[in-house]
Amino acid sequence: MKKSILFMLINMNVGGTEKALLNMLEEMPKDKFDITIFMLEEYGGFLNSIPSGVRVEYFKGYNNIKKMLNRPLQVTALDFLKKGNIIKALIIVILYFISKIKKERSLFYKYILWNYPVEKNQYDIAVAYAGPMDFISYFIMNKIQSEKKIQWIHFDITKIGFNRYFAMKIYKKFDQIFVVSKEGKTKLVNMLPKLGYRTEEFPNFVSKELVKKRAVEGVGFEDEFKGVRILTVGRLSKEKGQDMTIPVLAKLKKDGLNVRWYCVGDGSARNEYEQLIVSYKLQKDYFLLGARANPYPYMKQCDIYVQPSRHEGYCITLAEARCFDNPIISTNFTGAAEQIINEETGLLVSLDSDQMYDAIIRLLTDDNLRKRIKKNLQKENVNNVLETEKFNEIANIF
Repeated sequence: MKKSILFMLINMNVGGTEKALLNMLEEMPKDKFDITIFMLEEYGGFLNSIPSGVRVEYFKGYNNIKKMLNRPLQVTALDFLKKGNIIKALIIVILYFISKIKKERSLFYKYILWNYPVEKNQYDIAVAYAGPMDFISYFIMNKIQSEKKIQWIHFDITKIGFNRYFAMKIYKKFDQIFVVSKEGKTKLVNMLPKLGYRTEEFPNFVSKELVKKRAVEGVGFEDEFKGVRILTVGRLSKEKGQDMTIPVLAKLKKDGLNVRWYCVGDGSARNEYEQLIVSYKLQKDYFLLGARANPYPYMKQCDIYVQPSRHEGYCITLAEARCFDNPIISTNFTGAAEQIINEETGLLVSLDSDQMYDAIIRLLTDDNLRKRIKKNLQKENVNNVLETEKFNEIANIF
């Protein structure tokens, strides 16, 4: 008999968390699992990438509460007051002070969801998959019917808005907590030691076979550039660190090197990065290519892959870059050392532009280092067969 599993997340934006889910769904045997993706909104470049046979549903009430969820409570209270809705404004003010005292917003979530019924479908397993959005954890725990419930953490809890008071209250109700890296798990258990016995490492899914197959299906670089191509893939945001790479390229160009830098991805920092590119006069050498559902041709064709992130949970784009044999440079964020063996399968650097510059120069000038890294990457096994089997075992236990 099939196990019914629901995965809940915000949307299907082109991002690492969403890609990790899609990769896992591809690996899960369809004869064993009846899968539902439940999203807050119908949005994202990966919507058309959801595997056939997966049911897709949306929380129809999200548009009514989205604004309240994404702004401070005092702003919401003021908005109600301006509209003459004194009672609602007063309720929000009370909830604001309660949230300040308790240092978490679960009572606010209860208020805005009070007239939304519990979802009628019953599942074997319900997964709060979205990452750092407390609302999804609350929704899974209080509005989804299932025999067992899993919290999945895709981020470094010490770097991103993680509310330990909310987690102490809600996470202890989950049957299992998955964290996508060993270091990430250690940080969670150190912060919430009482959750240690139900917390387990579960790396993101990457299929080397599928990545390499898609690399030859799409189109990569089209500018006919004959120099060194450096590639970075990821959402354009401060946490991904692309801003640090722009002055690095400026220094490389100043030294007379024939090199260009390409970024696949889009995000809130695009305008800022465009201005930074102009300020360094790199319009002809630094390219923001936008989001790509299939970035793998670029990964296959680049000369050096750089992951400049300030923090990650388990960086899926780094894992995907490892599917090819192009030399890799990565900042040493949470989980990076679990993927890259320094000096053997890549170079790990601190969050420092000078170190990144030096690492690039080493790869360009040290033939033995470059050949060693390429050879070791060719032998790497990035497939997640063991993780697939582990999920099957957990599902059967549940």
